[in-house]
Amino acid sequence: MADADNGAVVERFMQALASSDVDAYESTLDPDSVAIYPQSGERFRGRTNLRALMEQFRRDEPYSTSLERVAADEPSWVMGPGFKALRVAGSGEHFTATGRVRYANGEEWHLVQLLEVRDGRIRQVISYFAEPFEAPEWRAAFREPTDR
Repeated sequence: MADADNGAVVERFMQALASSDVDAYESTLDPDSVAIYPQSGERFRGRTNLRALMEQFRRDEPYSTSLERVAADEPSWVMGPGFKALRVAGSGEHFTATGRVRYANGEEWHLVQLLEVRDGRIRQVISYFAEPFEAPEWRAAFREPTDR
């Protein structure tokens, strides 16, 4: 598969995350996809498990504070925008994406994802989540601020 095609798959994957579109998300995944969260020591195997994981996140861990009830008697919530892709780079089968995740309590964490694409589908995603922290004062003379 051409680099441009793999890049388009990664873009669709990122858009599906940002919009919480479970069907679009699933359509980008290889049947044997693997998602790894090194910080929590978790590995999720297979497109079916990854779809179920995303569906569960949508129900139980909304990322934004702007939530709407699906229906008065429905225990589920619809997530507002909570995932924001900032940059995607790469070629061939390997891509890196950076972004931010906003949780229901208002915290916004940084996200780095290492993606592997094979045969037009996402084969593996390794996700690193990082909580922002205040920089030590001793570095002030050497730094300039960023938008965090």
